[in-house]
Amino acid sequence: MIKAVFLDIDGTLVSFNTHRVPQSAVEAVRELRAKGIKVFIATGRHMQFINNLGDMEFDGYITLNGSYCFAGRDRVIYKRGILEEDIRGLVHFLKTEGEFPCIFVRERDAFLNMDSKEVEELLKLIDLGMPPVKGTDEALKGEIFQLLAFFTPEQEKRVMAVLKDCEATRWTPLFADVIPTGGSKRVGMEKILDYFGLTCEETMAFGDGGNDIPMLEYAGIGVAMGNAAEKVARSADFVTRSVDDDGVAYALKHFGLL
Repeated sequence: MIKAVFLDIDGTLVSFNTHRVPQSAVEAVRELRAKGIKVFIATGRHMQFINNLGDMEFDGYITLNGSYCFAGRDRVIYKRGILEEDIRGLVHFLKTEGEFPCIFVRERDAFLNMDSKEVEELLKLIDLGMPPVKGTDEALKGEIFQLLAFFTPEQEKRVMAVLKDCEATRWTPLFADVIPTGGSKRVGMEKILDYFGLTCEETMAFGDGGNDIPMLEYAGIGVAMGNAAEKVARSADFVTRSVDDDGVAYALKHFGLL
């Protein structure tokens, strides 16, 4: 019996075309919670950058790809930052080997070391404003929880050799999410389930990007959106319609939750 549903945001709950949640999904989430089924967000976004869900209510949030998790909106139940020595190594690399754009995500805010057309393209895709641009040394002034690294595949190999306790995952060719090794939306699910006394067999998860794969494989039922990449679809138990074709509601009805 499904007792909890986990939903990615961008490309799953929110359309890249309209930057809105389809009304069918709004109503589906409301109906699930009315039935006593808990509904959680699982996103790579920072909590402060979740700006596209309107007045929808959820039982908790997995943010920063599992590095920062909440019960409700305010109770922090898990957080894990990138090691300071890794950040120091990255700052040295950027100063000596050549800079590439990188968004540094801290507990309360985020900043960018330099602008680029790729950064602007991403922010347009997910409908976010430009973070402030600051010097690279700003990264040494507080704990960093996630990096959005706009590096080439060649740079990625060299940079990840410096970030020894981190791993990179992509849901778009534009950039990579860099998080502590072993972190993922699956880890976030584990923390949420432990807190609420649920098991993975009692869950359904929805996603469309590479960073959703661990979550889809872990859930009792993993659902890939119709707009998901082929690799993501292969990791799921079921492929639903696209976000713009009411994919979330369609799958929930298919499995008898609505």
